[in-house]
Amino acid sequence: MKVAVIGLGLIGGSMALALKDKNLASSLVGVDANPEHQQKALALGLVDAVAGMEEAVDASDLIVLAVPVNIASQMIVPLLNRLTHQVLFDVGSTKQSICTAADASPNRNRFVATHPMWGTEYSGPTSAVHGAFENKAVVICNSEASDADALEKTSSIYQALGMHLLYMDAAAHDIHAAYISHISHISSFALANTVLEKEREDNAIFEMASGGFESTVRLAKSNPEMWMPIFMQNKENILDVLNEHISQLRKFKSSLEKEDEGFLLELINNANRIRRIIK
Repeated sequence: MKVAVIGLGLIGGSMALALKDKNLASSLVGVDANPEHQQKALALGLVDAVAGMEEAVDASDLIVLAVPVNIASQMIVPLLNRLTHQVLFDVGSTKQSICTAADASPNRNRFVATHPMWGTEYSGPTSAVHGAFENKAVVICNSEASDADALEKTSSIYQALGMHLLYMDAAAHDIHAAYISHISHISSFALANTVLEKEREDNAIFEMASGGFESTVRLAKSNPEMWMPIFMQNKENILDVLNEHISQLRKFKSSLEKEDEGFLLELINNANRIRRIIK
């Protein structure tokens, strides 16, 4: 199977490695607007060759779209309109916008909207890793809009990569993603800004930083060019979650202001129930 990966960053690069490692691609061509990314992807062996968009699409059986979600929504119709027999799937963290955009193409049925639930705080071709998707979940959205063969090819690829499949509509996906991913990134960005502001007055704050702090703010190192469009595309759902998050912070603030140890203990004990979900 000839594969084109459009976008050679963390997810696209790791997808390219996974397809190679599992012998799913007979040839793999990369497409990226950044010439430095092209050269690094070649040097690292992520792809066999780099090419322009049209050349790569025309020569491939499968196209993986791994660019920031705002760019993906702009590219999806021109890409779909160029397809003949090929299958195209994306890997974006929001799904409603790209599915709505794809509906405008007569070749919508050759597209499968997916979100592999994996990522790190790093970006670019050098951040790509082997085995990234093993034992992770992938969400496939609006599957009824895809041709049976396109859905089967995409599903079988993800299963070969060691992922388990979840199916839901795009709107539901974006709500769930706001809760389990997007709010975590906003919280991490906000905490990092809080600490950086305080650090102006007290340089010792980072000298005291240890594993707990590092794990909490790890996501604050994430690529802003990737996350700003995600926040904007999913802003209504994120605002709902953010309002609840702010409400919870106010409860902690109130318990401390009133020195209400009982309420503070109740809040912490209630939070401990997350152990049922995260072991």
